[in-house]
Amino acid sequence: MTIQPKNLSDPVVRDFVTAVNQHDRDAFMALLTPDATMADDGADRDLDDWIDREIFQSHGHMEVDRESDGGHALIARYRNDTWGEMRTRWRFEVDESGKISRFETGQA
Repeated sequence: MTIQPKNLSDPVVRDFVTAVNQHDRDAFMALLTPDATMADDGADRDLDDWIDREIFQSHGHMEVDRESDGGHALIARYRNDTWGEMRTRWRFEVDESGKISRFETGQA
């Protein structure tokens, strides 16, 4: 059963999923620390290049199936125009200011 973004436990993760699904790059970037990092399938990636290619230019969309770790870990069906739909895992590190300092994704 899909968890609607508005029902996700952690507010910054909720806003992350909403920004992805609304294709709102400015809102997405506002959720990250200035030095935020990310990894895809265990390999660190260039954040700006990756989010443009995998989310914003390819119309990425997340449907969350499960959350754990206080809302900092998700299992979601992720789809975009490049890869179609796949089952993915997401993990978020949120700093004391309430911003995402790192996120990791990959196939689940």
